[in-house]
Amino acid sequence: MKQVDYVVVGCGLAGIAFCEELIQHRKRFIVIDDVSQLSSVVAAGIYNPVVLKRFNAVWKADEQLALALPFYRHLEQKLKVSLDTKINIHRRFTSIEEQNDWFSALDKPNFESYLSSKLIKNTNTAVEAPFGFGKVLQTGRIDTSLLLSKYKAYLIELGNYRPETFIHDDLEIQENDFAYHDLAFKNIVFSEGFGMMKNPFFKTLPLNEAKGEVIIIKSTNLDVSDYILKSSIFVVPLGDDMYSVGATYNWDDKTNDSTNAARTELVSKLKELITCDFEVIDQKAGIRPTTNDRRPLVGQHPEHANMYILNGLGTRGVMVSPYVSKALYNFIENNTPLDGEIDIDRFKKS
Repeated sequence: MKQVDYVVVGCGLAGIAFCEELIQHRKRFIVIDDVSQLSSVVAAGIYNPVVLKRFNAVWKADEQLALALPFYRHLEQKLKVSLDTKINIHRRFTSIEEQNDWFSALDKPNFESYLSSKLIKNTNTAVEAPFGFGKVLQTGRIDTSLLLSKYKAYLIELGNYRPETFIHDDLEIQENDFAYHDLAFKNIVFSEGFGMMKNPFFKTLPLNEAKGEVIIIKSTNLDVSDYILKSSIFVVPLGDDMYSVGATYNWDDKTNDSTNAARTELVSKLKELITCDFEVIDQKAGIRPTTNDRRPLVGQHPEHANMYILNGLGTRGVMVSPYVSKALYNFIENNTPLDGEIDIDRFKKS
């Protein structure tokens, strides 16, 4: 039997962030991952401290950014790749009332570091924005697809990655530890994304599955290269006149298959936003694991000691994954209590 300290099931953004905690603290671990969950692969990778529909701060935005930005700088150095593109978001205003709401939000504590007080007039004839834009600060984009592929290659080189489906029924729960096939280990962390719905240990938790789809377009005349355009959709520049446009929300479809309905929806919304021609080059889909209260699922199984979950990161996995991974590690190893807003104990029946 191979003895390790941890088995991590799943290698999306949450799994990677937790692996980094294990490496930092010199823990022995194995990652088991079958690449069945695509939410991290298709994610736009945007980090943004503001809820742009209502101009509210993201939950614990300061704390999340303070961990996330150094985290991705470290990964860039480790993996020898460029992951973080510093780029502002331009939020299109649809009315004078929205402009007023924006400037009212500047009076909220710390918001001057997130929102620019200068109204940006639209000078791009290919974009419909008669009321201009507000600039969101401290934003950027992580290349999540590149991160996942490079990090898995890194784990393979370490001998810590197994590209296979985890069979829950084969997990042997012993008095103080676990066994699984040829592995013996003290702790197991499930970071399976939407795959949690097939996990017999945590499937009763209230995970919602929101399918998201994006299209990749090419447009030589759009000329949105130095900012992310946000209206009812995001338009994210990818370089070489390519843009990612999304995303949709579908609460019923649980497949990773692209659909004509989503493509039609995104094309329709894009045509309301831009006036130039474009060509749809590609389309991607994935299931976002989220919760009704928009807080991650972090904590210990109520019956099995040393069995944990790290899930439910939703649309903000890039920002929140380093924060919740550190919280879970400190909970396991240092007995540091979890924030009640992310602890799965919040769902215990009173």
